[in-house]
Amino acid sequence: MAGNITLEVVTPEKVVVSEEVQIAVAPGSLGEFGVLIGHTTFLTTLKTGTVHYTGADGGQRYIFASGGFAEALPDKLTVLAESAERRRDIDTERAKTAMERAQKRLEKETEDIDFARAKAALERAVHRIRLAETRQ
Repeated sequence: MAGNITLEVVTPEKVVVSEEVQIAVAPGSLGEFGVLIGHTTFLTTLKTGTVHYTGADGGQRYIFASGGFAEALPDKLTVLAESAERRRDIDTERAKTAMERAQKRLEKETEDIDFARAKAALERAVHRIRLAETRQ
């Protein structure tokens, strides 16, 4: 089947991307999944990771996404993410600062630290840094 799908990646604050693409791959909570034209309809939760896709022009593009949901339809993939940003928009210094802050929290051995929250913050920061520093 030839043709493009519409990819929409949105957060509560903004539309990160809305364009026609050949294929989109997202980080589902049970593993990565790809969507092409004619895909079976489904809904899934997302984990922190990278949404990568091939634009209608054949170019590869990458978006950091953290949590949320994805809905696949035969002609569209909608990603509703807690946070998302294009690779080119990632502030690496800010992500490194967040990573260091999360690591310091995790090193503390007091009961007033929310370890799950600190671990999630560390995971987001590491993913942002890796994506920003990877040139594919």
